[in-house]
Amino acid sequence: MKFSLNRRVSLLAIAAALAVITAPASAQKKYGPGASDTEIKLGQTMPYSGPASAYGTIGKLHQAYFKMLNDAGGINGRKINLISLDDGYSPPKTVEQVRKLVEQDEVLALFQTLGTPGNSAIHKYVNAKKVPHLLLATGATKWADPKNFPWTLGFNLSYQAEGQIYAKYLLKNKPNAKVAILYQNDDYGKDVLKGVKEGLGAAGAKMIVAEATYEVSDPTVDSQILTLQGSGADTFINITTPKFGAQAVRKAFDSGWKPLHIINNVSASVGSVLTPAGLDKSVGLLTLQYYKDPNDPQWKDDPAMLEWRAFMGRYYREGDPKDASNLYAYLTAQTMVQILKQCGNDLTRENVMKQAANIKNLKLPLLLTGMALNTTPTDFFLVKQGQLAKFTGTQWQGFGDVLGTSE
Repeated sequence: MKFSLNRRVSLLAIAAALAVITAPASAQKKYGPGASDTEIKLGQTMPYSGPASAYGTIGKLHQAYFKMLNDAGGINGRKINLISLDDGYSPPKTVEQVRKLVEQDEVLALFQTLGTPGNSAIHKYVNAKKVPHLLLATGATKWADPKNFPWTLGFNLSYQAEGQIYAKYLLKNKPNAKVAILYQNDDYGKDVLKGVKEGLGAAGAKMIVAEATYEVSDPTVDSQILTLQGSGADTFINITTPKFGAQAVRKAFDSGWKPLHIINNVSASVGSVLTPAGLDKSVGLLTLQYYKDPNDPQWKDDPAMLEWRAFMGRYYREGDPKDASNLYAYLTAQTMVQILKQCGNDLTRENVMKQAANIKNLKLPLLLTGMALNTTPTDFFLVKQGQLAKFTGTQWQGFGDVLGTSE
């Protein structure tokens, strides 16, 4: 027993000596603005008010997720402090709020700032300031331009890629379609439209018989729907944000127009779009998904879905489990945590950006089966695939293969 005890003491002494030797290297910590031994400060803008307020739940879920994380000790003992400000989906307000986050609050990084118009307004500013502008809640293709904007990296499948996949579906399954398109008159709407037209190609361009736009300040899109219906189109591509997506689904149905109706991913939430529009009026809609639908019974007993529901029940009870935006927000928070974990004790803005550009085969369980997230210093497209899905009246039902733009 004595020998054993002495041996144990010796081993402990060796371990202690090694710890002393390695301590300077392991304890070397680097901090940028917004980071310390106890805190990591992130900033974001969200449309808690205004025409896109349905997306406000994303920011609320982020706050709940980081509370859960902080309750468990944070990341390497550091608590996440997310400062989430309302910009009303108004670009001038986005600029004002982001300047506050960068210059007054001195956040380490921006996380999930929402909307193409607002992010476009701050794009050059945050890159000039060299602030990581990460996992943007918008699929604009320009967020993946590391050569010209090395501090900006989006999250969503790019809008152009989404548009191309819809076009390729039509060319294969409905080559004689007469297509009418409604789109938001800004960079977001034009980006999806560009993808559709690129996907159709010169030969398929004649399939488009009508286009209509709307402004986010418009009260409704009812008149646009009636105009598109009058074109004689038998296929409708609906490129809208939630408020207008719900209006378009409802008006198309109520007016007696029964086209093949494709609605873009950002307005495909059962909770915030299809339920207000009327589930019975949404039957047959097509969309593109890259994460599991919380309303799909096939995922009812999926471990990741059960974990997400348990989180919702404990940390975000006021959130709607039927709203896919809440599941999306959970995925983006998990991705941000992965980036911060990869940073270790080097929490400088430069290293945060370096790690965001080096995500390797990140398989988040709520993504569609077989999908993984990857970035490199020259490839800032994080999500590159999706699967078409059809609405049954209660949930989205995926069909076909998981596709990319090259499929």
